[in-house]
Amino acid sequence: MVRALANESPEMKEMIPFQLISDSDLDLLKGILSSPKKIVITTHHKPDADALGSSLGLAGYLNKTGHQVQVITPSDYPSFLNWMPGQHQVLAYEKGKPSDNLKAFFLQADVIFCLDFNSLSRIFDLGEWVNQSPAIKVMIDHHLQPDSFARFQIWDVRAAATAELIFDLITLLGHHHLIDVEIGECLYAGLLTDTGSFKHPSTNRKVHLIVADLLRIGVNPSRVFKLVYDNNTLNRLRFLGFVLKDKLEVYPEWHTAIISISKEEIAEYKVDTGDTEGIVNYGLSLQGMVLGIVIIDRRELVKLSFRSVGDFDVNAFARKYFEGGGHANASGGKSEKTLEQTVENVKAAVAENKELLARSYQKYFQNTLVN
Repeated sequence: MVRALANESPEMKEMIPFQLISDSDLDLLKGILSSPKKIVITTHHKPDADALGSSLGLAGYLNKTGHQVQVITPSDYPSFLNWMPGQHQVLAYEKGKPSDNLKAFFLQADVIFCLDFNSLSRIFDLGEWVNQSPAIKVMIDHHLQPDSFARFQIWDVRAAATAELIFDLITLLGHHHLIDVEIGECLYAGLLTDTGSFKHPSTNRKVHLIVADLLRIGVNPSRVFKLVYDNNTLNRLRFLGFVLKDKLEVYPEWHTAIISISKEEIAEYKVDTGDTEGIVNYGLSLQGMVLGIVIIDRRELVKLSFRSVGDFDVNAFARKYFEGGGHANASGGKSEKTLEQTVENVKAAVAENKELLARSYQKYFQNTLVN
């Protein structure tokens, strides 16, 4: 988008190397946002730091440009994100509770931004409201294989986080100067977490240039890191200890580690939203592991998280076996079977892919890491 950034420095142009949106669509979106609008921003179920940070960062920007903005999440979110600027104004949908006022926001909106998801099924009941609304829909996301439900798609799987795309969009709209510390902290949190603290392969030069720019305006990385990662409850640490001691199953022949957690264990340890975040990475951190899986009985259904290294594609794995999807090395899925049946189905699926896992192990550990 050289035209949009013609007056910017070479460093600024380098921050946005992807063709996120055509010039004609960018002009249309600029025109739509040139006068005050009623805007709803929503994101996926059980929002993480990228989902909520992107939503609040975009909301902060849109508020500055004169719009009436409401962030609505399809569920609650982790308490360790309560520090984010603007979170106290977020409305969270709760199934079974009165929701006419929330639905009205969607039906009366001029524009709906859908962030960090690319299928309306990811937001459950809210998906129907988005579908019913006459509002202009804008999808901003970096996951694979998006559905076609939005008039504008700002989508790129090369982006490290949706927060990166929000930074890009604000800059393309000509308002980079409106990114302040509060907006920057929200976007930094999304980049920090979705890159695994800048260790995932998606962490490239562009990501570091954006981070440097956010630090330039006053974002404090130590503060954000502590608020996100060093903000545990005692219950969460005790739960983590129990999981690693008693629930971690390792299958060296499959290069796979599996953790399964029952609803009774969730209740016993008083697990809150966000307390299971990142647990899947512990199994994957073991020597020789290509695939890490966490299976959690959430009562209404069993949720699965998949993480991999190398070229074992957990997006394809989740889509094939567990109605899921996401990224090539980080994905999720679901099961309507019991926890026990789901665990057996997971093991069967992993066994079916043992040759792929073995080849991924050979390529990643015996070639990549040695070299």
